[in-house]
Amino acid sequence: MQSVRIQGHKYLWQLPQTDQKLVLDCAQNFNLAFPIAQTLISRGFHSLEQIRDFLFSSFEKDVPHASGMKDADRAVDRLMLAIKNGEKILIAGDYDVDGITSSALIMYCMNKLGAKVNFFLPNRVRDGYGLSVKTVERAAQSGYSVIITVDNGITAFEPALKAKELGVDLIITDHHRSHDHLPEAYAIVDPNQSGCPYPYKHLAGVGVSFKIMGLLYERLGLELPERIYELLLLGTVADVVPLVGENRYWVRHGLNYVNQVESMPLKILKENGKFTKQIISSVDIGFLLTPQINALGRLEDPRDGVQFLIGSNELVVKQVGQVLLQLNQARKEIEKTILDEVVAKIESGAIDLSHENVIVAASNNWAPGVIGLVASRLVGKYGKPTLLFHLTKDGLAKGSCRSIPEFSIFDALAKNSDLIQQFGGHHQAAGLSLKVENLSLLKTNLEKLVLEQLTPENLIQKLALDAELALPDLDKNFMRNLSFLEPFGHHNSCPSFYLKNVVLVQQPVLMKSLHVKCQVFSQGIIKPVVFFNRPELYDSLINHGDKKFDLAVQVTENHWQGRVNIELQGIDVAGI
Repeated sequence: MQSVRIQGHKYLWQLPQTDQKLVLDCAQNFNLAFPIAQTLISRGFHSLEQIRDFLFSSFEKDVPHASGMKDADRAVDRLMLAIKNGEKILIAGDYDVDGITSSALIMYCMNKLGAKVNFFLPNRVRDGYGLSVKTVERAAQSGYSVIITVDNGITAFEPALKAKELGVDLIITDHHRSHDHLPEAYAIVDPNQSGCPYPYKHLAGVGVSFKIMGLLYERLGLELPERIYELLLLGTVADVVPLVGENRYWVRHGLNYVNQVESMPLKILKENGKFTKQIISSVDIGFLLTPQINALGRLEDPRDGVQFLIGSNELVVKQVGQVLLQLNQARKEIEKTILDEVVAKIESGAIDLSHENVIVAASNNWAPGVIGLVASRLVGKYGKPTLLFHLTKDGLAKGSCRSIPEFSIFDALAKNSDLIQQFGGHHQAAGLSLKVENLSLLKTNLEKLVLEQLTPENLIQKLALDAELALPDLDKNFMRNLSFLEPFGHHNSCPSFYLKNVVLVQQPVLMKSLHVKCQVFSQGIIKPVVFFNRPELYDSLINHGDKKFDLAVQVTENHWQGRVNIELQGIDVAGI
């Protein structure tokens, strides 16, 4: 079916083109509002069986057994032996939410089994990413005979050799893509390593940790502690892995748990985020709660995050909660400062996006823990692969990369590995370090790769709309139907709707010089629309007057003083 496109103010819209009979069958068979049914068909669910499988997750259908992971049984055998013999086990984590929750999950599970276990999380600035030779040496000196990595280790080649030399059994659990060879470890559990038959490849690091602990408890004939479903939920949502298949099942399970049992850490995170709704969603977790935990690893000591998540001392947990609140606010301010600097370079022409397809910028003043967030914002704003670097005193550039779906930044870095000291990551996100003098050549090579691999259309920012919407569609039944598609996240985003022929009913308002709020009218209904971080639309809307235009929107609920109202979050406008 030929797709229909409209050029919006920022995006090229692809309008939904679906088989109307399929949509009608879906709506009737599952008693769904027509736009929700159209969304499912637009997203590739072309049979009633596929739709049923998506709407109704099940353990039997969506969750493969952990023993299907390469080396999982070997890893569990070693952990059981270590627990039985009273050996000292060290968990080596990472400083982001995935690494913090992974460490907390294994600590919690192993403590319940009476294991002699401790954990180490690196400081982002002082220690750098992942397991280091120094950490292995210190662990050996302190009598640890087993190290288990979580959310890292698949590229820890030298530390693995050092562990082998010192007689420490290294168990790597990770979810990042492997290079063309693997570390020499006792066991490597990573669904993305070559030769791993586990069918589901999208687990976060905490998901892999969860599978190992689940297998361990199964072998011991025990039930997993329920509290770990909260940790699995937080880490999975925060790491922006696809919320489909097994992840979808476990996130749904975790949301059901935390909406019935509120732990002390979750209560504090909600209070810090001024959360007022009765039911928490995956979107709330990703935007309000987990950024607070992430701020620890970005700006301070991530080890406090583990104590916060599983600590039993209420006073300590509350104290860390206050630190989280303060750090997250500081993180927002630092992020804005860096973003403004890069945007100023682009607007002044120092970075010329009319000729450059890759944004590269560096500074010795930028906090290394925040530049990945800024890179994501820049990709969203300009639609270009972005690499930002913190320049160190010893001549290194330590960077974070984010990319567009059409361009694998991991593969691009692999093609330039001769210029890079260390790198790792995924298709659209990666980290790396290299000598400052190699930055210019890396930029040149990446620009060449973009020209070789992408067409001009690949670099146009696009917006795929899921379904058509009319304002009279928006009622309680529609919102209940919309909730059937949750949890929303990567690969299962909140639906974007096409709303035709609306008019303004009053002058728009510019809020905080950033956000535009207006009221639109169509088919006898008036609804508020808010465009976040789109100040450029203010003048366009005012100048358009009372003429009709089209909207690309998402549908949200606004909870305020006990009242719930259906509102629209604007994505783009067309016809203005």
